[in-house]
Amino acid sequence: MRITKRLALAFSAAAIAFTMGAAHAEDALKLTIASEGAYPPFNNLTPDGKLVGFDIDIGNALCEEMKAQCTWVSQDWDGMIPALQAGKFDAIIASMSITPERLQKVDFSKKYYNTPPGIAVPKDSDVKDITPEALKGKTLGVQASTSHSNYAQSKYAGSEVKMYPTADEYKLDISNGRVDAVMDDVVVLGQWLDSDAGACCKLLGTVTPDPAIHGPGAGVTVKKGNTALADKFTAAIAAIRANGKYKEINDKYFKIDVYGGEN
Repeated sequence: MRITKRLALAFSAAAIAFTMGAAHAEDALKLTIASEGAYPPFNNLTPDGKLVGFDIDIGNALCEEMKAQCTWVSQDWDGMIPALQAGKFDAIIASMSITPERLQKVDFSKKYYNTPPGIAVPKDSDVKDITPEALKGKTLGVQASTSHSNYAQSKYAGSEVKMYPTADEYKLDISNGRVDAVMDDVVVLGQWLDSDAGACCKLLGTVTPDPAIHGPGAGVTVKKGNTALADKFTAAIAAIRANGKYKEINDKYFKIDVYGGEN
């Protein structure tokens, strides 16, 4: 009789534990996160359609820190913010800079990295420096709807600023002599220039960021008003910076700390 009661109690406790575990699983934060998949080494698509890169690894570390169940989707850059606003996903982790213009439409976590822009030119170019005067009358390629395109249009008014849907397309055009220079994140340019695909060109120099245009860095983007989710990401960024996970991911991709200053 006592054995039967003990077994009954044991089964009852196990059932309660199972129920509580299932409830916790159901209560876990579930998020769909978008990235572009065309901006290596930060985000890219493998031949079988899997998102990979620094953004993706950081995003997975943030999800783990938040104990969230996260699903990734790829999204074209130009449609990224409209799709977020339409509720197609919960967040964007795609090297999106925190700019005053974007803050009118969406909210952000604090930055998770901040690297400066750079300008690359063909190795045989007669352009000798990165000043607007040196590039006057030249064609300058940039990815559209980015802080770099806004900066180019604002500061390089004497150049013909040519917009491209993706970074891959401006790289192809400068390789084939269709533009005189390109502007992008210096890390993105550096990795390309170190590859066979970038053998055509060289880094001309690094541009001093304009805080009014470039903002404080790249952050996790969320729907306007969803400050609770933005705050969760901000806390998770601080946590992985403190526990060494950020450095582990950073060192997998870069020789420098891309986070930038502690601000």
